[in-house]
Amino acid sequence: MTDSLPPVVERIHEEVLRRNPAEPEFHQAVREVLESLAVVLRRHSEYTEMKTVERICEPERQVIFRVPWQDDSGEVQINRGFRVEFNSALGPYKGGLRFHPSVNLGIVKFLGFEQVFKNALTGMPIGGGKGGSDFDPKGRSDAEVMRFCQSFMTELYRHLGEYTDVPAGDIGVGAREIGYLFGQYKRITNRYESGVITGKGLGWGGALVRTEATGYGAAFFAEAMMEAAGESFDGKRVTVSGSGNVAVYGIEKVHQLGGTVVACSDSSGYVVDEKGIDLEVLKQVKEVERARIGAYAERVPSASFVAGGSVWDVPCDVAIPSATQNELDGDAAVVLARNGCRHVVEGANMPATPDAVRVLRESGVAFAPGKAANAGGVATSALEMQQNASRDRWSFEHTEARLEEIMRGIHERCAATAEEYGSPGDLVLGANVAGFLQVAEAVHAHGLV
Repeated sequence: MTDSLPPVVERIHEEVLRRNPAEPEFHQAVREVLESLAVVLRRHSEYTEMKTVERICEPERQVIFRVPWQDDSGEVQINRGFRVEFNSALGPYKGGLRFHPSVNLGIVKFLGFEQVFKNALTGMPIGGGKGGSDFDPKGRSDAEVMRFCQSFMTELYRHLGEYTDVPAGDIGVGAREIGYLFGQYKRITNRYESGVITGKGLGWGGALVRTEATGYGAAFFAEAMMEAAGESFDGKRVTVSGSGNVAVYGIEKVHQLGGTVVACSDSSGYVVDEKGIDLEVLKQVKEVERARIGAYAERVPSASFVAGGSVWDVPCDVAIPSATQNELDGDAAVVLARNGCRHVVEGANMPATPDAVRVLRESGVAFAPGKAANAGGVATSALEMQQNASRDRWSFEHTEARLEEIMRGIHERCAATAEEYGSPGDLVLGANVAGFLQVAEAVHAHGLV
């Protein structure tokens, strides 16, 4: 990462900071893209003249609303809901809903901004958006989660539609929450509009592979990235942070591709299993029992649990951060590089800090940004929308093949764009520039709107 920006983009950056105070994650996401765009603006003066970058940095619509609901004891609870409809140049807004206490407007805007470029890279006709609430589903009963989701959708429904805005799940929003949200949307609108939300249950419009898609996609991207360097997963030690949906299915696909995941984590600490993480036990602990990761080590003799600490202390060839934003900092990146890590692939949204990315680049570690590497989830959501629109359902094998094709296409596009713009191998620049160019072309075609 550079310390200063060229004047043409520094002006844009300063204006974003002025207009969006106290939103550090959004500032970080914008700056990371701006650092790549100076080379584009030098080549395409029309983007400066038409203020294309400024237009893309400003959401088309930001919705904030109150979500009142009653808990099981009858006490009234008040949460805040958000939906940022960032850019619809390529299609209806598309992006997940996150239910977590950390959710605020800045977090949602950062995620929505990233989503614009990520969705563009898939080549699918979808724009970018994001939403959520500071509601925490942990420790809540099914009835409480249902009441919250119904109240949330009672306000949000008026902004949604299969040709307008199509949410999906994210942290804290899984199949249970999607079901309650869709049920309330259907009840209010009197329409069975399958394409209005993705991540649905398989029995009522969902797509096979959607559950696995983000983790599988990150592994497919990593494989394409290693193949470009003349390597493969065979014999590779891999660490994966997190133990949620992305991590679990990332581990599954890495094992299928020949790698060995030796460590994963949650907020309580991390486990190391030199024999390779036992997926059946991990799924039982995290998906069925929703227990802490330490429970894995209690059941697997070859595993050990480390409370707190950093999963990045475990030596590996490939690291796939798959938990949350800014989890991999500069110090952790130094340790990864020192221990011989050769590839870092972001499975989550912006999990590496700017310092970490700088350290990895300077150390010669290949780095894949989340907007490219974790696009598998939204790509498969778009495939779910296709199936809903045609009243069709594809096989697991067909959908997975389409996912792999899309992920390999994203890698190829990022690599080719980096080469074209004078930075061969720089997938960060390749992803930012390729995504920006596709969105910018559509923005111009639609006129000043």
